[in-house]
Amino acid sequence: MFKRYNRKVGLWSIYCVLLLLGSNRQALAISPLYRPLPALTAKDLAVIVNDDDPLSVQIARYYQQKRKIPPAQIIHIRFKKVGTDAMSQSQFATLKQQVDRQTPKQVQAYALTWIQPFKVDCMSMTTAFALGFNQAFCAAGCLQTHNSPYFASNSSQPFQEDHIRPTMVVAGQNFAQAKQLIDRGVAADYTHPQGSGYLLKTSDVARSSRAELFPKIAENFKGVWPIHYLEQDTLENKTDVMFYFTGLVSVPNISSNTYLPGAVADHLTSTGGVLSGSGQMNSLDWLKAGATGTYGAVVEPCNFPAKFPNPEVLIHFYLRGSSLIEAYWKSVQQPGQGIFVGEPLAKPFAYPLATEIIK
Repeated sequence: MFKRYNRKVGLWSIYCVLLLLGSNRQALAISPLYRPLPALTAKDLAVIVNDDDPLSVQIARYYQQKRKIPPAQIIHIRFKKVGTDAMSQSQFATLKQQVDRQTPKQVQAYALTWIQPFKVDCMSMTTAFALGFNQAFCAAGCLQTHNSPYFASNSSQPFQEDHIRPTMVVAGQNFAQAKQLIDRGVAADYTHPQGSGYLLKTSDVARSSRAELFPKIAENFKGVWPIHYLEQDTLENKTDVMFYFTGLVSVPNISSNTYLPGAVADHLTSTGGVLSGSGQMNSLDWLKAGATGTYGAVVEPCNFPAKFPNPEVLIHFYLRGSSLIEAYWKSVQQPGQGIFVGEPLAKPFAYPLATEIIK
């Protein structure tokens, strides 16, 4: 249950500067003012696989095949899956040393291929791998945590520039779900889909803490991308969902919508990232419904907006061509208590020659 938090987090939204370029999306591709970003690719990502977990091995093998990850960037570790939610700090420290030794210098991000354990003590597994275990990213009670150096960053080389390797879980409750997720991510690349974003302010006041900025976000993207601000508890039968952000314990009717390849969706609540299941809706439900990326809290975060994705930051970087893992990670100011799940390299708005465009 969320504890109420009323103080505004000042830095949460000031980094978002949109380039409003006209009334049609084609302007994004041709305007000299618009600066596309290069997306991370297979050469930038290492896959970490638990060789003691057959499903982790199967997912890693399929992901390597579909994304053509170089063999040197498949990192093998071993730990017994004992059905626990959390890994101890000492066990993680040993595994992290093994991962660091095996990681090629050019690697900028990690993909994990298991859903349990999903945290290290009080910290999410993805943030622990991205930044190392650090108590400053935890909170005993309703307190803010340490900020990510990658928040709203223009960096295209996160490890070189921000000393962070963003990490995302590529997984599912079974191989079929993980395969579908991977296939959606691959299918999304360079497609420049025509879709919409939906920002819902629900009747759940505690879980609508980030919704106060939703109307302004919708206004900022006017003429760039259709973003709909809605005051309602549910979204039903939409066929064009690219972005869906809301706040409820459990979000109804999510499977009635059609999510475009590369779509992102999450709900602000206390334990959405508890991937073993809890009394609240599991973030994996978004992926089963058809989303390609999602985020959820693994321990009680309180309803600090900074601990959840900022839709404006995420959409801004995604539309500029960043990969899913980059845009999602850049959107969370305090990611210590939340887990990122999805297909990291999905890049629906990227340009194959983005690097040359930048130069």
